[in-house]
Amino acid sequence: MSVTHFRELDVWNASMSLAKAVYSLVAQFPREERYGLSSQLQRAAVSIPSNIAEGNARATTRDYARFVSQACGSAAELQTQLLLAAELELGTRAQIEQSLDLCERVSKMLRRLHQSLIAKLDHGSPVPGPQSRI
Repeated sequence: MSVTHFRELDVWNASMSLAKAVYSLVAQFPREERYGLSSQLQRAAVSIPSNIAEGNARATTRDYARFVSQACGSAAELQTQLLLAAELELGTRAQIEQSLDLCERVSKMLRRLHQSLIAKLDHGSPVPGPQSRI
């Protein structure tokens, strides 16, 4: 059975866990970071599962691959911001390490998904997408 909905994707579920971990982390940041690094971390973390979901809902493999590529970029952005948070000693080291590890896992999953979509494009195969939900 093929995956037909983004909620069934392991990478989407892992990226949702990552977003929750980031929200937990930034809750420990000082109040003055609310509109700075905290906001950037949250936006990048939310962008990952959001792009996966939007790409999965698109009708073409090319669109799906583009949104997965954007999710990869958001994951790299998030890793950079987490490393900065560690350098600035914001949050606990354990929470930052947990988020970094999860972000690396999600990044690898995204790269594999992107490679799979590109291979389908190269071979002209349709990618299973969302079924009609009427």
